Amino acid sequence: MRRVTDFVRRDSIVRRIWGDGDMVLLIFAGCAAEFALNRAVDWLFFTGKLPGDPIGRLFSTAGYAQHIVFADTQTASRTLDRIRSAHKAVEHQRGQQIPDWAHRDVLYMLIDYSERAHELFARPLSADEQSELYNVFYRVGIGLGIPDLPTSYIEWEGDRACHMRRDLLNSAGTKALYSQYRNHLGPWRYHPLLRVQAVLAPAHVRGLLQLSSAEWLRPLLRVYPLLVRAGLRSIVQRLLMPSRYLGAVRRLDHIAPRHLKIAPTRSAHASPASQRHLAP
Repeated sequence: MRRVTDFVRRDSIVRRIWGDGDMVLLIFAGCAAEFALNRAVDWLFFTGKLPGDPIGRLFSTAGYAQHIVFADTQTASRTLDRIRSAHKAVEHQRGQQIPDWAHRDVLYMLIDYSERAHELFARPLSADEQSELYNVFYRVGIGLGIPDLPTSYIEWEGDRACHMRRDLLNSAGTKALYSQYRNHLGPWRYHPLLRVQAVLAPAHVRGLLQLSSAEWLRPLLRVYPLLVRAGLRSIVQRLLMPSRYLGAVRRLDHIAPRHLKIAPTRSAHASPASQRHLAP
């Protein structure tokens, strides 16, 4: 009998991040900002799926990602093959190829915002955890056939900064997508999204979106685990998400919510995500 191997180790920091529904929501709050700025945003409008239902699309994408992170190697490989096939179908329909740099941009977002979400809710990642996070998504990228990926976390940091400077701009697509975010969330849920994006996103992204500073929110997010411990998590979720999505929000949890320690305990060799990519 062939031994079943997990795609991601069961004690991995990546499972800890992607098994926590609150962190996954933070990841996609950040990605929502960069999707709107990306030079390839026209691909999102071509299919119509993200602009038509941006929140529902978030949960669909999160489901794919979690199915990879929590799968065995063979199942993860099949999921990656299905994603590649879906991309090929869209390319065939449009008669164009999705640029390789656009695929790298999306992969890089998932890496960066995974780290930023963990830092906001818990602590900065250690150097070993940073390398582990990158290694997992490097293998995801290889499985998706994305070329020219950096081979290490350190190399990725530089390439991530280059991609942001080159591939992001505020366009008509940015405004259209943010209009859809507002329509689907409603005005009073939309403004908290902007505040979270302001504290989560790199400086270059904040500048392009002209997001007002929200550093006051950072310490409040760091004590969010206390609200979980007090049994207030479901109330916060109802306040921040439309009721029709609450079931999907709760299905994001793949591990029991943990009472996270909020004191930083990172390696001296690790650079916190919040201190990176500051140059425009």
